[in-house]
Amino acid sequence: MTEKLSDAHFDATAAALDKITDQAANHPEDPKEALHTPSNHERSHKWLKRIFPYDSLEAMESAFHMGNYVMDRKTGEKTFEPMSIYVRVGMHALYYGSEQEKALHWKRTVKLLKDQSEKMGKQYDDPKSVDHIVPFIESFELQESMSEMKEPNPSKYKNFNDFFSREIREDARPIDEPGNDLVVSSPADCRLTAFPTVDLATKYWIKGFGFTVSKLLASESLASDFNNGSIVIARLAPQDYHRWHSPVSGTIESVTEIPGAYYTVNPQAINEEGTLDVFCENRRSVMIVRRKETGTKVAIIAVGAMLVGSIRYNPGIEVGREIRRGECLGAFQYGGSTVINLYQEGDVQLDDDLVNNSTKDVCETLVRVGWRVGASSGSPSA
Repeated sequence: MTEKLSDAHFDATAAALDKITDQAANHPEDPKEALHTPSNHERSHKWLKRIFPYDSLEAMESAFHMGNYVMDRKTGEKTFEPMSIYVRVGMHALYYGSEQEKALHWKRTVKLLKDQSEKMGKQYDDPKSVDHIVPFIESFELQESMSEMKEPNPSKYKNFNDFFSREIREDARPIDEPGNDLVVSSPADCRLTAFPTVDLATKYWIKGFGFTVSKLLASESLASDFNNGSIVIARLAPQDYHRWHSPVSGTIESVTEIPGAYYTVNPQAINEEGTLDVFCENRRSVMIVRRKETGTKVAIIAVGAMLVGSIRYNPGIEVGREIRRGECLGAFQYGGSTVINLYQEGDVQLDDDLVNNSTKDVCETLVRVGWRVGASSGSPSA
């Protein structure tokens, strides 16, 4: 998008986000009546029309769809997931004009999204936020999945963030082919895209300007290790189990925290040409693991997103630690999030169905933690 961002548009974005996050403090309310109201709902459109300047809203309507298609890997069924109202408003934060305006707007937007993320974090750390847990479970129909958690009783959580970063029983997410560490796994319950090269990822999926592996990793030298390598992008929606796991077995060589913004990681933000690249702008943590089976490096990048309170590693997950494929590494607090895995050139052949969905159908695939996403060639160690 190249239209000029007006002060009125930015002010409207700030006012809308503030109002939405204020509503979220009404914990007993159905989240789909507030923060997670589908943005294609008539109520959402009427509400936005009252806040945004007409020309800004019309430009956004024509530029962005109000949701995303996802493919269920088990059934092969392709379904439409509507975008939540808070994500829709967050899209307006990517609305740029001149280079000078981008610089000014970036500073204002970073502060806006940081303030709103911290506000949500405080609200959901409040003991009163336990009142939001049951409405959230009911709204997203998570009743059955609660039986998979280490603590299945919603009343046992101390606040909403405690529930949001809930732990799952290990037997609820067994890894595919557990005796074969040439296999690489999905790092999360997620909507996943997979590309044999980063060039294919930028052709079909990552369309924002400025994306490079060196920017993503904040290191030219480290990026050179992943030249022509493959990339897996795992997006966690708010209703998903919100911890991430190791896709490989190996040893942690480094962990680097990279400060940044809190833009939405919704596909509409990732796929839109002419906006900034949110993966390289958002706050993230880069872990490098040396694979036990192949000796190659893997980058595991946890990317925060809009309204995400924190990116937190599990106790004991530190440099020098040996980790196993499928082991839980950490948790995100409230919001949508993304985990990106980078593999070195020739290390992994990604599964055809995931690559085809990502390139031919240009859509995400619903997968779970531990499911196979590809494998290295050779024979597994005994």
